[in-house]
Formats: sequence, C-alpha cells, structure tokens
Amino acid sequence: MNNMTCRDGATLVTDYLEGALPDDLRVAIDAHLAGCPRCVAFVRAYRETPRIVRESTAIEIPEGLAASLQKFLAERRRG
Repeated sequence: MNNMTCRDGATLVTDYLEGALPDDLRVAIDAHLAGCPRCVAFVRAYRETPRIVRESTAIEIPEGLAASLQKFLAERRRG
C-alpha cells in the first residue's frame, strides 16, 4: 500500500501498535507518520490512553464525598 492515508492508518492503528501488520503495511504507515504530524499525535494519544485511564481511575474518592455525590446524582435522576 503505497498511498497510505490518515484514514487507512487509523483503521490499522491497533494492529500497528501490536506489531501484527505485514511488513509492507508497517513500512507504509511508518512512511506516512514521517510526514503527518496529525497522525503522529493520534498514534501517541492512542498509545497513552490505557495509562491515562489507569491513572485517572486509581484515585479513590474520600468516603464523605462519594456519599454526597451519590446522593446528589440520585436526586438529579428523580427531579
């Protein structure tokens, strides 16, 4: 695939990051990334997403705040 587009690369990003693509596709994506800052940012964000989710969910809400938030949300659902 010589004319890799942003859309082509986006559909293959998971396999690309897992090293599961044939050499010709990997080379085509690498070539595209060499000239496309937007796709470089996309791949970087895709790669970082699991870490961001882990870090953001690792924080525990204090007991009182959690109860207060649950009460607030329950009242919003009813009203």
